[in-house]
Amino acid sequence: MTKTLFEQAKPILKTLQSNHYQAFFVGGSVRDYLMHKTIHDIDITTSATPEEVEAIFEKTIPIGREHGTVNVVYNGEHYEVTTFRAEGDYDDHRRPNEVFFVRELYEDVKRRDFTMNAIAMDADFHIHDYFNGQQDIENHIIRTVGNAHERFNEDALRIIRGLRFQAQLGFALENETFYGMKSHIHDIKYLSIERIVVELKKLTSGKYVAHSFENLQYLNAFNYIPFFKHYKLNDFILDEAIPFTLFVALLKAQQPLVNGTLNDLKISNNEKKDIGKLERLLNQLPNIKSKSDFKILLYDYGEQDILLILNFIDLHIKNHLPSFSPLIINIQSVKEESKKLPIHSRKDIDINGKDILEAVNKQSGPWLKTLLRDIEIAIINRDVQNIKPEIIRWVKSHVEIQ
Repeated sequence: MTKTLFEQAKPILKTLQSNHYQAFFVGGSVRDYLMHKTIHDIDITTSATPEEVEAIFEKTIPIGREHGTVNVVYNGEHYEVTTFRAEGDYDDHRRPNEVFFVRELYEDVKRRDFTMNAIAMDADFHIHDYFNGQQDIENHIIRTVGNAHERFNEDALRIIRGLRFQAQLGFALENETFYGMKSHIHDIKYLSIERIVVELKKLTSGKYVAHSFENLQYLNAFNYIPFFKHYKLNDFILDEAIPFTLFVALLKAQQPLVNGTLNDLKISNNEKKDIGKLERLLNQLPNIKSKSDFKILLYDYGEQDILLILNFIDLHIKNHLPSFSPLIINIQSVKEESKKLPIHSRKDIDINGKDILEAVNKQSGPWLKTLLRDIEIAIINRDVQNIKPEIIRWVKSHVEIQ
């Protein structure tokens, strides 16, 4: 078990302890440590208030001071140090009305979501586990801390998080935890789509997504999520880890008559662009009937996106998307033909619009865009060499410009 990151952060705990405060590692890092998994982020919890933390350490950043979190900078590394907290009532199934700072570790961990995330560890690697989280990890069980109905009523995102952990870890959902999810699934409609999408991205890329996705379908979770509520998710099969963008593109291609708008997901413009490109590619694949068509497709969409779809061809088939010719489009042909393409983008062409206007002595217009496309296709099909004089000669002899 790797202790490196904990060893690096240990002086933070020791410093707090030397100033008569309690301090522990907590949450996902402890869970992953106990599971012999790679640790990425260290979270520290302490009985010291934000003001007391700032007084102890030389360099701090008040990133979430009102919620008890201070960023401590030590040896060039940043560590989030959060004061033990208790929470008031939740009125909107999203966030507590108020947060109280407390002095006892138990009061802090009892408000957390699942037992496996409520384990604390001190600087000497002694485990503090009030809710048998370590036992649940050993038994591969996802169980809420305390009453499941209360935990999900407080924050409905815990339902999606629980299913996300199932997709990542392959753990089973404890019965009361699952019933609690079922009773409160409608409350996810109160959540921001941004918080949901963060979890769904991790869920769809989880190694054990099949069972988790089936649970999402069983709980009718998608009925309460913007964008997805317009689609029939029970008609979709997802039984292997897949990028979120391809998942959405496959869904849109499977159900083209549904007018779902990607703006509802509030994802980045680049992600919307990627989904749109993948959807168009999925719709274009069945139209490829010749090697010439294939080379143009490869030029237009690129090797990477075509291979992405081919790597998930089983999902393509299971979701009854229109088939395409495996003799023309396959992993080997994509890799081989990509290397042979004489150009990979319009920037590679040895001529530009200005050159063409001068050569044909004509004013610019919509015809120019069409002509540039004709030139691209001619070069790809090797009807003309990608050499400026050759292209001009080909244009004058093969293209009638109105």
